[in-house]
Amino acid sequence: MDVVKRETVLSTPWFKLIARWLDEPSAEPYYALEMSDYVSVLAFDEAGNALLVRQYRPALERFSVELPSGHVEDGETPEGAARRELREETGHEAGSLELLGCLSPDTGRLSNRLWCFLAPTAVRVGNPTEDGVELLTCVPDQLVAKILSAELDHALNIAAIALAMLRGKTLTQRPTSS
Repeated sequence: MDVVKRETVLSTPWFKLIARWLDEPSAEPYYALEMSDYVSVLAFDEAGNALLVRQYRPALERFSVELPSGHVEDGETPEGAARRELREETGHEAGSLELLGCLSPDTGRLSNRLWCFLAPTAVRVGNPTEDGVELLTCVPDQLVAKILSAELDHALNIAAIALAMLRGKTLTQRPTSS
């Protein structure tokens, strides 16, 4: 199938709503959101603690515990965005970053990508600069407990943690870069 017509229905600073018509008999368009790619960083401090953030999410109307994450800005590489988000949200800088994988967040509605990174050792260089973001830490083996209790319930963050585990990065001790 091919897209025969594409129209921007709504444009905001955060996303565009795009209508797409396929070369099939149906006259109804398919709608998708176009937005910047995301990054998510599974980071560990010098003591081996996982770095998490807690922030209010208006879409959920509650606080959420998450990995440091955010959008890739225009002209920025995914690795650059991962480094920036880690610094802004936690006050830490990654010595090395390992790409764990690049995923499609929602193939039915979103056209962007999720870039998942591992920062096996992040060094504190200051305080978080992102307003409303609180830095939390936990020992690595508590990550699974936080997921199972739904304290950490952000599916895209869980995907990054799962990729780390699938790549042999143990969560019972600080992972190492390969």
